[in-house]
Amino acid sequence: MHAQQIISTHPDVKGQINDALIRCIEECYDCAQTCISCADACLVEENVTELRQCIRLNLDCGDVCLATGATSTRRTGSNEELLRSMLDTCAVACRLCAEECEKHAPRQEHCRICAEACRRCEQACQDAAGSFATH
Repeated sequence: MHAQQIISTHPDVKGQINDALIRCIEECYDCAQTCISCADACLVEENVTELRQCIRLNLDCGDVCLATGATSTRRTGSNEELLRSMLDTCAVACRLCAEECEKHAPRQEHCRICAEACRRCEQACQDAAGSFATH
C-alpha cells in the first residue's frame, strides 16, 4: 500500500509518521477486503445457513475496518479521542469475526484466511491505540 508514502507528503505531518498507525491503516484495508470476500464465499457454501453469523460478522467487521482505515488516514487536525475509540472498536470487531471464522476454518479455507487477517488487524489496532499518549 501507499499509506506511508502518501501520508509522509501531507503538509501537516511535518515528517513525523506514526509507524504503528500506518501499519494499522494497511491492516484495516486488507482486513476489510478479506472480510468482504469471505462473506461472499460463505454465501455460496452448501452449509450457508450454518454460516449466517459468520457472514454477518464478516460484513460488520469489513465496514468497521473501512471506517477505521479512513478515519486513521485523515491527517488534518487531530481527534485522538475519537481515533482511539475507533481503533478499540475495530479491534473488538476483528476479534469477534476471527473467533467466528476460526470455528469454520477446518471446513472453509476462506474462513481460515479471514481469521488470520482479522487477528493481524486486531493486533495492529491495539498497537496503534497504544501509540498515542494517554490524557
